Amino acid sequence: MLNFTANSLTLWGVTQNFCWIEPGEFLMGSPETEKDREDDEALHKVKLSRGFWLADTVCTQALWEAVTGDNPVDFKNDDLPIQIASWENAKEFIIKINSLAEKLDFRLPTEAEWEYACRAGTETPFSFGETISSEQVNFNGSYPYGGNKKSEYRRKRVAVRSLPCNDWGLFEMHGNVWEWCEDWYGEYEANGEMIIDPCGPNTGIYRVLRGGSDGSNARHCRSAYRNRHDPAYRNAGIGFRLVSDNQFTE
Repeated sequence: MLNFTANSLTLWGVTQNFCWIEPGEFLMGSPETEKDREDDEALHKVKLSRGFWLADTVCTQALWEAVTGDNPVDFKNDDLPIQIASWENAKEFIIKINSLAEKLDFRLPTEAEWEYACRAGTETPFSFGETISSEQVNFNGSYPYGGNKKSEYRRKRVAVRSLPCNDWGLFEMHGNVWEWCEDWYGEYEANGEMIIDPCGPNTGIYRVLRGGSDGSNARHCRSAYRNRHDPAYRNAGIGFRLVSDNQFTE
């Protein structure tokens, strides 16, 4: 039923790989010079004091079905994102998968962890640089970024690992489906001080979504862009990515 390696988990033949994300410091948000930035992206210094294991892809239909026994997506394909999960659905899934073995401690990433991993050491609007094309990201290529030329608009999700990964081995952090984070949405603590292991407000109305989707304009796929929705909200362009604080070993 369950098989572990140092960086992967296999459930009933479905394997999810994970990338080790080292602890470190980065600039979260966007500089005032970044094109199409939003007011809630105030640039601030963040330190993540602990490393973590982040899934190299969003949760697939195959993994969802292996854990829950069900696949609620109309267009079924094992390698496509589950793509209709609310934040509450994602949390229920995590409770179920964690119940399968004591060593499992999956959770959603914090917003800071997500952006740190998405950037993979970069400070540009995208982990791929100053702009993107549809060869790198599944987005609405009719609305490019930074004066770049138009590119393909697929109008559908693509299978995970279809497009290039970032420098830390993470696939489709930009585009394809929005990804839920653990945090309630709120203003950053951008006071000039280093913020250590931020996890958002204690309460709120909306949960944070990151990354953009196949229908998003390029500017909404930027590393710094922040979206939010009610935790019960479901949409065909929304998924999630698992995090673990522990290595998978027998």
